[in-house]
Amino acid sequence: MSTVHVTINRLGAQGDGVANGEDGPVYVPYALPGETLAIARNGDHGTVMSTGNLSPDRIEPVCRHFGPDGDACGGCSLQHLAKAPYNDFKRQLVIDALKSKGLTPDVKETVECHPGERRRTVFSARKTEKELLLGYNRAETNHIISIVECPIAAPGIVARLDAIRAIGMALATGSETFRISVLESLSGLDIAAEGLKPLSDKQRRKVTETVLALKGIARVSANGEIVLEPQKPVIDFGGVKVSPPPGSFTQATKEAEEAMATLVHGHMGKAKRVLDLFAGSGTFALRLARTARVHAVESDDKALKALDHAARNSQGLKPVSIEKRDLFRRPLIPMDLKHFDAVVFDPPRAGAEVQVKELARSNIKTIAAVSCNPLTLARDLRILVDAGYRIVSVTPVDQFLWSPHVEAVALLSKV
Repeated sequence: MSTVHVTINRLGAQGDGVANGEDGPVYVPYALPGETLAIARNGDHGTVMSTGNLSPDRIEPVCRHFGPDGDACGGCSLQHLAKAPYNDFKRQLVIDALKSKGLTPDVKETVECHPGERRRTVFSARKTEKELLLGYNRAETNHIISIVECPIAAPGIVARLDAIRAIGMALATGSETFRISVLESLSGLDIAAEGLKPLSDKQRRKVTETVLALKGIARVSANGEIVLEPQKPVIDFGGVKVSPPPGSFTQATKEAEEAMATLVHGHMGKAKRVLDLFAGSGTFALRLARTARVHAVESDDKALKALDHAARNSQGLKPVSIEKRDLFRRPLIPMDLKHFDAVVFDPPRAGAEVQVKELARSNIKTIAAVSCNPLTLARDLRILVDAGYRIVSVTPVDQFLWSPHVEAVALLSKV
């Protein structure tokens, strides 16, 4: 390890400052472009030792758990960057990913995310002799920083940290680390623990006693199994009430979800039959069913059943059909696709390459692609563009505040 003086040239894809060293880039966490620093260099990684010129874009972080100090949780990497350059950084991530595949479409301004909007968060937890550590892992380590605040999370979650700790303590058996997902639903917190040993009857009683002594807890589950459900967790998809299965995927913020749904719905136009691929519990399908017949395809049986139940018990919707199918192994082929006017797909981070290749062979005129990974989105869009589709627009949507992650909605059409 050596001490060197560097100037930060740009932000890297993970939010680190990047200095151009003689033998390659050096990544310096919490540094910003234009800053001159003395760093302790270890390979391509640098730790700030002292600062010279600081960037005019540097602002004061809002959370005590942010920064290079020992109690930094590692959950945020960009709290110190002013809003305008921060939004530009998110947009540039999408532009750079598209450019890597030779694509230069119209990329809109970033749809902003704000503090306190995160309705779903995943904590790391571990039982010690005295307490339950509940928080996030320090960057690049398995060390849990037990938090007392989290400005990105919904106030309804932050205000119940003690209650979440009490439930986690009742669930924990040994000293192994496990995860606690918390969703703020309309009917209370939905708490889903994963990575635990099977619960004993004694533990179940303890969890029940703990939850019944608290208020505002809708459901507690362990490893996908419901332990206690005082009332079903409910979320709202455009006026349609859905009870998602334990620990299932939901968009992290309602505001980002609504922004993406508005873009998708607007692009569907007067489509009569819409296909929703990787449909989950119905984020897009149930909204689209206000104006079109929808066929929802999803591999998760429990999520699909939640979607189906919501559709069957809601008024004012066009018919919604469902299909359980692994689209990575069995994509819909052109013969399956010929009955639809438009498609929306929102796959996991790996993207939808196998399915997109079949979409490229279809005659569907309208496609909306939603992605949490600009790189796999760019790959998938390249396939569609090569098949004759035109990218109408791409909109970055920030729902992971102060992180290097960004969603994007790409709208495509074919003449």
